[in-house]
Amino acid sequence: MNGADTVLLTVRDLHVAYGRVEAVTGVHLSVGAGQIVSVIGANGAGKSTLLGAVMGALPSRGVVEYAGRPLTHTPLEARVAAGMVLVPERRELFSSMTVVDNLRLGAYTRRRERAGGDLDAVYERFPRLRERHRQLAGTLSGGEQQMLAIGRALMGRPRLLLLDEPSLGLAPLIVREILGIVAGLRDSGVTVLLVEQNARAALAISDYGYVLEGGQVRLHGPAAELTDDPAVVASYLGGA
Repeated sequence: MNGADTVLLTVRDLHVAYGRVEAVTGVHLSVGAGQIVSVIGANGAGKSTLLGAVMGALPSRGVVEYAGRPLTHTPLEARVAAGMVLVPERRELFSSMTVVDNLRLGAYTRRRERAGGDLDAVYERFPRLRERHRQLAGTLSGGEQQMLAIGRALMGRPRLLLLDEPSLGLAPLIVREILGIVAGLRDSGVTVLLVEQNARAALAISDYGYVLEGGQVRLHGPAAELTDDPAVVASYLGGA
């Protein structure tokens, strides 16, 4: 438990296997409403697999509860409708469609509502997307594509945003900009579960963190404490 007053997401004894090989083994974690909680670890630690199972994209054993309700038999589409949105590692944009069309697709679960206000809010958060709203998504830079992927997710008005490696392949200055935007989402009421290999950057914006090794939680605690933990420093933060 991470100490938040209201727990939005609870995961208990989660197991995910690929054939006979378990990629996630007995993971417990919780995400408090209004928090940014990071899951850090080396490549292959099971971080992305964990997110996929929470989202319902991968079969799993264990308990996943969202807003106090078990999701055991809840399909991915229903989880999205309930306010859970995943931004995958590969972003999965429609490269031959324009920026604005990609964004509008993010509001497909609310197609009977007017999404114009949400589009304006995304453009306010990501001014470059407004500048490039008629540009094809496939022609954007890596940082702009990540902004578009997050913006598209926000069009669904998520209560819980799952972010998978948003810094992957981006230059340090762009990483700082993207994660600064993620930090701002907390202020607007969006809860974030962030999976990141860039441990220092992730913990810097997080309230709480989990260290995943070999598919298991090895350490967890307030992000500031993990940043000062000698084991975390030695393994993930590149020295004192």
